Amino acid sequence: MALKHAKRTEGKVLNDQIKGIKVAMLTTVDRTNNILRSRPMVTQEVEFDGDLWFFTQVSSSVVAEAENRQVNISYVSPNDNRYVSVSGVAQLVRDRQKIEELWKPAHKVWFAGGKDDPDLALLKVTVTSAEYWDGPANKMVQIFEAAQAFITGKPDMGKSEKLQFE
Repeated sequence: MALKHAKRTEGKVLNDQIKGIKVAMLTTVDRTNNILRSRPMVTQEVEFDGDLWFFTQVSSSVVAEAENRQVNISYVSPNDNRYVSVSGVAQLVRDRQKIEELWKPAHKVWFAGGKDDPDLALLKVTVTSAEYWDGPANKMVQIFEAAQAFITGKPDMGKSEKLQFE
């Protein structure tokens, strides 16, 4: 799915915000108990085009809970003071060509059967919206901002923006 022209700016902003954050927390709703469940997932490094990609196993609980449903993905980079929340719809993708395109030898650590394992698949999350908070990364700036907030009672939390992709 390519981003519509009007949404390219949002896509670039989101790409810049999540770039370099290797592990995200993917949150689904457990269908049995109707509770939220989060688990770490590695976002595949591709230029954001409206979709985020994750390797998974067809037999995993994440597929049972996420397929064709709303999910949330949280990205955190505390060293950079960057926080991103992404909402979207998950879809199981068993396209061997896409698996081949995204596969790296390091994935074998998590997926011992390799890229030809019939249980290996991709979870594609089509992003519908996102929100990020990007504060000052420099520790001295953070200390100054905290002191200023203490004095004025008005904290500067950095930049925050909501992005829409629908």
